[in-house]
Formats: sequence, C-alpha cells, structure tokens
Amino acid sequence: MTIAVERAIDELRRGRPVTIVGDTMLSVIAIELTDAATLAAFETDRRADLLLTDKRAAQLAIANQRPAAGMQAVRAARPDWIDAETAIAVADPGFDLSAPLKGPFRALDVADERTARAALTLAKLAGLLPALHIQDGADRAEFPTAPVAEIEWHRHPDTLVEVSRARLPLKAAEKTQAVMFRSPGGPEHLALLIGDIGETPLVRLHSSCLTGDVLGSLKCDCGDQLQAAIAAIAADGGGIVLYLQQEGRGIGLAAKLRAYRLQDQGFDTVDANLRLGFEIDERDYGLAAAMLRTLGIANIRLLTNNPSKLSGLTSEGISIAERVSLVAGHGEHNAAYLATKRDRTGHQY
Repeated sequence: MTIAVERAIDELRRGRPVTIVGDTMLSVIAIELTDAATLAAFETDRRADLLLTDKRAAQLAIANQRPAAGMQAVRAARPDWIDAETAIAVADPGFDLSAPLKGPFRALDVADERTARAALTLAKLAGLLPALHIQDGADRAEFPTAPVAEIEWHRHPDTLVEVSRARLPLKAAEKTQAVMFRSPGGPEHLALLIGDIGETPLVRLHSSCLTGDVLGSLKCDCGDQLQAAIAAIAADGGGIVLYLQQEGRGIGLAAKLRAYRLQDQGFDTVDANLRLGFEIDERDYGLAAAMLRTLGIANIRLLTNNPSKLSGLTSEGISIAERVSLVAGHGEHNAAYLATKRDRTGHQY
C-alpha cells in the first residue's frame, strides 16, 4: 500500500520532483535541495509557487493574508526576486538573521487543502524542511506519484508489526529482552522488557536522541534520562522502555541541528521548531500505544514529566494508573532548555 509513498520519499530526498494525487494534482520539489537548473527543469510555462506550513508563513508575515484554519498549508506566489538560492533562505530560518529582509509576499488560495497538507507531510516523512516549490494541475509522466490517502496512512500505528526479539543484557538491567517493531518503509522502534513485567508495569517512553543518548550532549537531558529510567525500572522489579525513533520531538536529526543553531541565535526550543515550520511537538504517541497493545499491556504507570505523553497515551486507549517523575541530567548547559519545557510545554519536575 505504501510503495508509492516510499518511492516519493526517496525521490524528494534526492532532490527530484513528485506529484501528489488527491482531488487535484500537485507537483512538488523540496526547496532546500533545489538549484537553478533543477528548478528550471521543474517549471513548465509558469513559475512555480512556494508551499509552506502556517508556522513558517507566520514568521514571514504571509499567514495573516488568509483566514486561519488550524494546521494549514500556505501558498505564496514566487516573485522574480526569489530564485532557487533565495528560496532556500525563505525556507530555512537559519538565514533569517543574515538575510532578514524578505518580501513582500503574496499569499494565494490553496485549491486543495488536503493535497497541500499531504505534500508537506511527505516532506516531513523525508526528513526535509516542510517547504516546497509547487505547480498544480500538472500531469507529467516522468514524475512518480503518491496518493494523498496513502501519505496520510503511511506509518500509521495500525501498520506497526513485531519484527524480532532477543535477550539483551544491559549494565543496569541484565534481565532484559529487546523487541523490535517496524512500520512498512518506516524506522524501527524498540521495546526493552526489563525484569518481571507485572499487570501495571512502570513504562518509559523515550524518543531517540543521537546527540544525547550516544554522544553525551549537554544541551539536553535525554541520555541521562534514558539511563535513569532503565535503572528506576530495574529497581522497581521490572517494566518497559519504549525507544521510539522520533528524533528531536519528531522533526528528525537534521532539523534538530537546525533548531540548535536557532537556539544559539537566541530562540528557545519551542520557537525554534515553529520557525522551522514544524509543530512544537511532531511525535506520534499512537506508535507507543500500538507497541503496548501488541505486548498485551493496557494499564501502566508512566515514568515521565511530560503531560502530553499522558494525554497522548490515554487518547489511544492506554490506562495510566500513576505518573512517576523522572529527574536526571540537569546542568548548566541545558538549564534554559529545561526551563522552556517547564514554562512553555508544562513539564512537571
């Protein structure tokens, strides 16, 4: 079902165009990977427009030209002064300080909102900035196509299946079993079954963080939280760590590093995500709920400081008997980051 979407993701990552097929047809190519020659080949007898999320459009004073409708796509005409190189500066907020004067922009009507949103979703699935050059009504046989419905369903929690499991002794929990899950075409997610799993186990949802978990970054508390969670669950007699491949609150590693650059410019972690065109948190907690259901777990005690994890799991039918705080890894370099999580996203320490 998702082969077309997988191919479209691969084409976008290679800087090639694809066509999204919904009630209308929309041909798109990723702005960040487009040079002058590629853009010229993409365009027909008319200039390609720009497609951005409402979050990025708000930073460019475009979104207020059209009535807000929740999470929406914003289309802007591409005037003569926006060439392929300038479009990258429009899409990437890392250039906002070095190239601050952008505009004026003219917002256009989005003929098919659902198709436009699917196009931006495809860019996110590809690990790219949600910013596209677009042409609608195009029927170009050389572009691979991806149906809107399949993009919306791609990596849906219901497609998650168990792939394999094996014994995995850990330093802090020798009695551990690893269970691997995968969605078609998607990344693998790992469940660590630690000790004896009771009727209401202690469970930790941990989003992958290469910089913190592997490299020992001091900009976040992730690596310390992961190790503290494993130790706490082992001390409790047993439980589960769900290690979810949702780097950077679901925006991906490349975008997370872009967010770090924005933080160095003075923006906090929330505003950095918004400036990049993403939601504050792009994670899908339905994946965690699906993993728990597959493991036969319906009632848990949740090891977290994040209220969104509670609401995300309960909305997916997981019963949470207790929230257990987890405090680890606080230091000089991440003090502002932790304060932002407390003050702007409601984390409870």
